[in-house]
Amino acid sequence: MKVIRNLSFLMALAASGSSLAASVKFTQFTYEGMDKVFSTPLKAGEYRNPILAGFYPDPSITRAGDDYYLVNSSFAYSPGVPIFHSKDLVNWKALGHVLTTPTQLPLKNQQTSRGIYAPTIRFHDGVFYMITTLVDVRGNFLVTAKDPAGPWSEPVLLPEIGGIDPDIFFDDDGKAYIAHNDGPVGEPLYNGHRAIWLWEFDLKTNKVVKNSGRVIVNGGTDIAKKPIWIEGPHIYKINGWYYLLCAEGGTGMDHSAVIFRSKSLHEPFVPYEKNPILTQRDLNKDRTNPITTAGHADFVQTREGDWWAVFLATRAYDKKFYNSGRETFLLPVTWKDDWLVILEQGKEIPYQHPAPVIRAKTANPDQLSGNFIWQDNFSNKQLGFEWVSLRSADSPFYQLTKSGLELQALKVKLDSLEQPAFLGRRQQHTRFSSSAEFTLPEAKTSAGIVALQSETAHYYFGVRQVDKGTELFIEQANKSAPKVIYHKLVKDLANPIHLRIEGDAGKIRFSYQSKQGKYKPVLKNADAKMLSTEVAGGFVGTLLGIHARAE
Repeated sequence: MKVIRNLSFLMALAASGSSLAASVKFTQFTYEGMDKVFSTPLKAGEYRNPILAGFYPDPSITRAGDDYYLVNSSFAYSPGVPIFHSKDLVNWKALGHVLTTPTQLPLKNQQTSRGIYAPTIRFHDGVFYMITTLVDVRGNFLVTAKDPAGPWSEPVLLPEIGGIDPDIFFDDDGKAYIAHNDGPVGEPLYNGHRAIWLWEFDLKTNKVVKNSGRVIVNGGTDIAKKPIWIEGPHIYKINGWYYLLCAEGGTGMDHSAVIFRSKSLHEPFVPYEKNPILTQRDLNKDRTNPITTAGHADFVQTREGDWWAVFLATRAYDKKFYNSGRETFLLPVTWKDDWLVILEQGKEIPYQHPAPVIRAKTANPDQLSGNFIWQDNFSNKQLGFEWVSLRSADSPFYQLTKSGLELQALKVKLDSLEQPAFLGRRQQHTRFSSSAEFTLPEAKTSAGIVALQSETAHYYFGVRQVDKGTELFIEQANKSAPKVIYHKLVKDLANPIHLRIEGDAGKIRFSYQSKQGKYKPVLKNADAKMLSTEVAGGFVGTLLGIHARAE
């Protein structure tokens, strides 16, 4: 994400009718994850699942030599499409984001769960390709780069290709193809009836070959059983076979990964008779620490010759609730009768597993799994990869200074589809603590800390000055316009202000630091299930962050 220079920041203030007095300075944000399931020490040679905890869904992976690169969906957050690098498949380091400019990522007025869906990353002939869908804005497109850290090219639009979840495949005869999800030929036979299409793509002209599109999978593994939402296709050529890996069953509890194969891209793809090759839907719902909704996978082969799969899944509480979103997991792939299988049906996805046999190790990886404490004092010249904003990729509502981060107090609430003055980082644990340190807002301005799942599901814990003094308040949006569910005048508020949000599965609590240095609770055991995907809907996880607003 770019640093917003003083000039553009001042111009934005002037355009909004504000002044520098309408900004709030944040000097620290702290996040701590404390999940019991992560407290078990790893044995020698083991890794921990998920490899990317928190809202990192729809993973796609590619290898270039000894290096692995992974991308995720970003929906209506910007910058778009986080990209990570690894040497060992287990430990990952953020390279930043693929889509970082307004022309690459126009997200004006987009709902939180719209925007960027299911990217695919591939390395071919010295070039990295990332292909994805920008829902409701431009449909399918691809960008390229010689360096995966960027900059990436301007989008190559693919207007001939409808639907979502495009995949790009490079055959060994020099031809390229794009597979994707779209409607079937003719009217759908039932709700959720979709198809996988295949088109030839001309690498010299960067255009789809006209009239080359055709359906290669209609409905799913067995249309007689009315399978739903076949999507997320990826094609591989292995030992003379073309394998097609897809997601099926929807992104909820019935999610799965299924596989097909063919000897030719011009012949029918035949499903594996023992599909799905990954799911958790057939397990006991009362099991301890359940991992659920597993599916949407991608394969990669190591230089050593082993196959591994990355895929999305969720860590649920109370059987079916999760606030941390769909996360990225890793498991080995086994071969059974010339078919690739990720996990035998009836087996649970393990939280700990023997690591890939790879000699190289990732240098200085980021903390992306397990329990940890993360703190940002806003002392760097640019924001870390953890921070994202809603919608627009060019958002001059903040600037980094020598003493902290100044957030302009816009007249935009968090339930608006306009650009709010909000920066957030992912909730990566079921049990967590987050706190923000900032200066007292001036009159007609509020500021504070936020737990946000979407414009219709969030908490805003803030402070503002009113006629009678300084007031703490909590605003809740729960499938309706935000409502103040708590407010109270306080006289012992510390300076600078420290506000804290703590979560534990379905409960969330709010507290402030007094002048004596102790945190005092203002609301305990509030509802956190309203931030879960099960209640709030959509495809994103909860973000924790900072917000300022002109009242």
